Amino acid sequence: MSAATAAPWTRSAGGLTLAVRLTPKGGRDAVDGLETLADGRVVLKARVRAAPTDGEANEALCRLLAKMLGTPRSAVTIASGTTARIKRVAIAGETEKIAAALERLVAAR
Repeated sequence: MSAATAAPWTRSAGGLTLAVRLTPKGGRDAVDGLETLADGRVVLKARVRAAPTDGEANEALCRLLAKMLGTPRSAVTIASGTTARIKRVAIAGETEKIAAALERLVAAR
């Protein structure tokens, strides 16, 4: 992540909140890097194989992020945007550890 690119997450005492643009039925479960939206917000792009039916895509996103960040699945929840493409995902745990894992994940894309 370059210095000019804003991070799509904000830190809090109990973890952090991550802005995600989710593509359901995306062919595979993966993180595709960062994207700057038209309004200037930066989001993490993610895709999952699951359809947006009965919360399946949201559940798949939570599992994907937990696996990629090395956190328990129970620590990852959808904070807002359950029916929208742009979501706020809360990740509970050690803030600095999670932020470092996100930085590595984004740098690898």
